[in-house]
Amino acid sequence: MNRIEESPQGFEEQLLRDLTAHVARRAELASAARPAGLRTRFLRGWRLAGAFGLAVVLTAGALAVQTMRVGDRPPSTATASEILRMAADAARQQPELTAGPDQYVFTELLATLRDQPDSGPYTTTRVQLWQSAGGVAHTQARYRPETDPNGWGELRVLRIDDPDDPEKELDVFPWPAYHGDLPSDPDELLRYLRDHPIDLHLSEGADEQAVYGDESMTYTTARSMLDGYVPPRALAALFELLAREPGAVVISGDVVDAAGRHGVAIRMPGVIGGNEDFLFDRDTHVFLGRRGSVVRNGKESLYSAVALVRLAIVDRPGQLP
Repeated sequence: MNRIEESPQGFEEQLLRDLTAHVARRAELASAARPAGLRTRFLRGWRLAGAFGLAVVLTAGALAVQTMRVGDRPPSTATASEILRMAADAARQQPELTAGPDQYVFTELLATLRDQPDSGPYTTTRVQLWQSAGGVAHTQARYRPETDPNGWGELRVLRIDDPDDPEKELDVFPWPAYHGDLPSDPDELLRYLRDHPIDLHLSEGADEQAVYGDESMTYTTARSMLDGYVPPRALAALFELLAREPGAVVISGDVVDAAGRHGVAIRMPGVIGGNEDFLFDRDTHVFLGRRGSVVRNGKESLYSAVALVRLAIVDRPGQLP
């Protein structure tokens, strides 16, 4: 089996509902002895609206402060485009993993999620995902509180929500998680992504022509590729392509992620009602993960953050590298 540590990997949007419910169930058990009026009300199924469904960004307790804080180093002087191009150089140095269509992309990450988008405490969860390399099976996942090494829950099947009825799930498999067919030239990749946009599962009656015909859709699809495994040369082309996207800016200050790694944050354009930041290692420029925030009444509140820990190719859900 193949394995690589601290590689770029995100996790699918539908994970948010399941993970939020998992956190809520544990909190309800922990608060059972308290008066009902003091129990925390958890938001179930909340999603940050955006051109690209914001990948779940989650960690907890003391780690939440570390995840969200600014570090002690001076801010980066590089532009967003320069950092993305350095990330492309870093991607080329990574070992390449191979996967067959019946295998799975395994990802482990630390995730911090706030119980409400703009208020309340943060909770850290360790997440393990098994995504179908060929898109021939549903994603499966399990979770545990970062404070409880023996607290793993059962393996759960994740399905995509029906946008017209959040209580129902679509009988469709997710996109393949192994993107071995992506071009390694940025211009060729641009053409490929224009011809193969990600399926956004739009609500009935949505203007598909306007959504899929918009130039930003190419970048939306490009970002979605980070929710699976992209081989090194194609990943480099993807970051070089994102470096062309107008509107990305570097957030001032040194960010420390949930795994204690120092990074720099690039704020990506096109998110409605909040912000999405990509985090890169400050020294190596390896992609570390993402964080998300909401904006209400002109005030920005950090909602979630994810630290990517390890990635591998395995043969079945539940198998560890």
